[in-house]
Amino acid sequence: MAMDSTAMEDFSKAKRKAKFQGILSALKWKNNDLMSLYEVTSIIKPKSETYLGMCTIPVSRIIGSEGRYHDFSSAFLPKREQLRSRWCSIDSAMMSDVVLPPISVYSLGGYYFVRDGNHRVSVAKAQGVEFIDAEVVELDSEIPLRPGITMKEIRSKVVDYERNMFIAQYKPSYLPMGDIVFTTPGAYPEMVNHILVHKYYINQSIDHEISFEEAAKSWYENVYSPIVKEIREEHLLAAFPGQTEGDMYLWLVRRWDEYKKEYGNSMTAAEAVRKAGLERGKDVFHRLERYMAYYFRKLSKA
Repeated sequence: MAMDSTAMEDFSKAKRKAKFQGILSALKWKNNDLMSLYEVTSIIKPKSETYLGMCTIPVSRIIGSEGRYHDFSSAFLPKREQLRSRWCSIDSAMMSDVVLPPISVYSLGGYYFVRDGNHRVSVAKAQGVEFIDAEVVELDSEIPLRPGITMKEIRSKVVDYERNMFIAQYKPSYLPMGDIVFTTPGAYPEMVNHILVHKYYINQSIDHEISFEEAAKSWYENVYSPIVKEIREEHLLAAFPGQTEGDMYLWLVRRWDEYKKEYGNSMTAAEAVRKAGLERGKDVFHRLERYMAYYFRKLSKA
């Protein structure tokens, strides 16, 4: 009975701590949620997995969950009252030195995401346990992680990795890479695809195969630069805070393809840029209009 009472108090203490950390995170504009394996792998995109078997892993390097990331804070503290019963039974068992089955985790970038055993990890963190037995499956990744890393930081690391891979593979001294900057994962591989498509069309009209370097130069001069010129003339970046000209180029190429399906292949890049700018301007205006209507409704009720 005393053990159960202690476990109940342990849970309440852990839950209060999670709530307090959530308030502090909100004040600092930080996310206090546990990391989602799905969200991370959707950006990092591991290429393979390897079964490592039973291992003893540091509890401090467990930073996320496959399916229960809404239930625990970033410090793996319980956030929901519905977790109390299961959490307390595990807390009591661990205090009584009952041997619990190993947890199951994915290893990614040197850290771990729980597949099964979220409550056991939460109790272990609350009790200050340093190591825990786990069945480990390693996901291949070149992107290093760390406790407290944000999804924004992961995206930035992936973009840096993809840029470095592009530079290492294609050695693009023939391109002004300082002018070609992307901020979204997958953008540099998408750029390579654009160059290869441009290369394909050039090769259809000549009697020899041009190199990737020649195609890249032609793509930059005849495709990328003219579209960026239109972006600047329409001041389109002002409607997309935080975006680069490279980001806008990719977005506009996608929109241009959609416009051509709707309005016909005769639509030029300049026309696509102007149409996208008008649409974006309307979006901004409608959001402002909705905000002002909401604001004045509040004033009228005051």
